Amino acid sequence: MVDRYGTDVLSGDWKKPKRGRATETAAEQGLVVEEVTTDWCGEIVGVDRDLHTLTLEDRRGKRRTFPLGPGFLLEGKPVILTAPVRATVPAKPTRTASGSIAVPDAPARVARASRIFVEGRHDAELVEKVWGDDLRIEGVVVEYLGGVDDLADHLVAFRPGPQRRVGVLVDHLVRGSKESRIADAIARGPHGKDVLIVGHPFVDIWQAVKPDRLGLKSWPTVPRSIEWKRGICQQLGWPHRDQADIARAWKQILSRVDSYADLEPALLGRVEELIDFVTA
Repeated sequence: MVDRYGTDVLSGDWKKPKRGRATETAAEQGLVVEEVTTDWCGEIVGVDRDLHTLTLEDRRGKRRTFPLGPGFLLEGKPVILTAPVRATVPAKPTRTASGSIAVPDAPARVARASRIFVEGRHDAELVEKVWGDDLRIEGVVVEYLGGVDDLADHLVAFRPGPQRRVGVLVDHLVRGSKESRIADAIARGPHGKDVLIVGHPFVDIWQAVKPDRLGLKSWPTVPRSIEWKRGICQQLGWPHRDQADIARAWKQILSRVDSYADLEPALLGRVEELIDFVTA
């Protein structure tokens, strides 16, 4: 049947104002609104939360104060102006990336004479990312050697002593390795009591990053005939033609490290041991 009387005129929101219903809007400074009872139009130049008011400035520079709430138009539509939400200051971290208790706004301490040596740039960058806050508070500088083969010469030049201790972090420090022979010789030498050499079992510091942080079950095995870092990149399908490719690969790995929780325990204990030794 055809409805000859048409639709129900009372159906729907028949009481809705022509300009629409008012919506809540934060009274942010810079908004231009109109107060409907006085037709005063101006820019919001101030909000008083305690008095629950806002101040409008018209185009002639005159100002007038109104209570917050309903009775305003924004771009021709009714709004209920509310006090803006205060921006909350993010809580300062209570722990450093290494898990130590954070000391907010602590100034860096003047560098101690003692030092921590690591083998390469990547080792230094990883130590800085996780332990940097702790080292600055303790005044400990980390230097990289470019390999452990010349460690004895570096120590002769540095002249370790009771107030000038040296901690050394070495890759692949396992029984029978070249690194272990170098460490044993230095421990028996004249600087032995003021030098602590510790290491991790990994071929390279890359392996100290937990493989699952890169979506791996384990780090790939690389034949000894292939340079380890290039072999890793090759097996992961990453570019590996030159040193720039290797550097980009390391940056990708390092980006997955946010705290000590992303590193293997075999590295964590060794770095903490070195920090304790050079700050004792």
